Amino acid sequence: MTGGAPGRVVELPAVPALGGLYGRGVVGSVRAAASRRSGVRADDLPGTRLVVRGVQADAAHLTAYQHLLGERADDVLPAGFVHVLAFPVATALLVRPEFPLPLLGMVHVANRVEQRRALRLGDALDVEVHVRALRSHRAGVMVDVVAEVSVDGERAWEGVSTYLAKGVRLDGAGTDEGVAGGRASGDGVTADGASGAGASGAGASGAGTSGERPSFVPPVPTAQWRLAADEGRTYAAVSGDRNPIHTNRLAAKAFGFPRTIAHGMDTAARALAAVGPARGDAFRWDVAFAKPVLLPSTVAVRVAREGAGFAYAAWNPRTGTPHLTGTVTPLP
Repeated sequence: MTGGAPGRVVELPAVPALGGLYGRGVVGSVRAAASRRSGVRADDLPGTRLVVRGVQADAAHLTAYQHLLGERADDVLPAGFVHVLAFPVATALLVRPEFPLPLLGMVHVANRVEQRRALRLGDALDVEVHVRALRSHRAGVMVDVVAEVSVDGERAWEGVSTYLAKGVRLDGAGTDEGVAGGRASGDGVTADGASGAGASGAGASGAGTSGERPSFVPPVPTAQWRLAADEGRTYAAVSGDRNPIHTNRLAAKAFGFPRTIAHGMDTAARALAAVGPARGDAFRWDVAFAKPVLLPSTVAVRVAREGAGFAYAAWNPRTGTPHLTGTVTPLP
């Protein structure tokens, strides 16, 4: 990990409630804005690890998630559902006083999950979260939030969520333009959105080598999603993520959106569900977020085989603007 005192482990008695964490995050963000110096340093990143042991999924919660996202109705925990279980622990780390970036304004630009075995209802999950790789970007600074999920001491799932803190400078560092093969634009505040990883064909992340954003050419769609005006509230009910830009039109407008926007992990998880059982029990799931999905919306989607795995893309069928691109790759 980058910076901070290494290895301090803080064990929480239970998964914290997201509502209270968001309140702390807003207060902390205001305080940080009032007292922040001109920039942050790489060694400001704390080495703290938060751990919650023995987390178990609730059957009704799992069923509601599976029904909404289009996953199979069985006892296997979808990779996106595991992200939901770990997300409050990650948020608890981001609102701690030693974390140098404000929660308010963090933009989720990319996500990568490596699932090494199937997780099932009834498994006792140990969730451990830390942060790493604070680096500069032309629009601010980026950081990786890493969640590791183990069963019986064996790591079974790891998720890396990359966030952009806009308007913050990393002192003494160059600029990292790349996010999953593209460039983060930060289209929203506390939103999922980065303009990057444009794709042609089936919608692979299409990394370029020049640092310039690759153009997105809408491929032939294989499906459409019709997301209702209340999709943000519906996904919030199964994820616990009640960020008001997803659930409240006035709050969304305050952050520059004409309407509420869909959660990025809602759309990413729908793409993963569309791949279906062909992904196997062990796989890597990558996604780069582009323009947020305004609600209600019709979204064009393509999911298709690419090499040993699958590539996917979702875009606005009227304008051709990409919402997300990614891949699902089986692991040996």
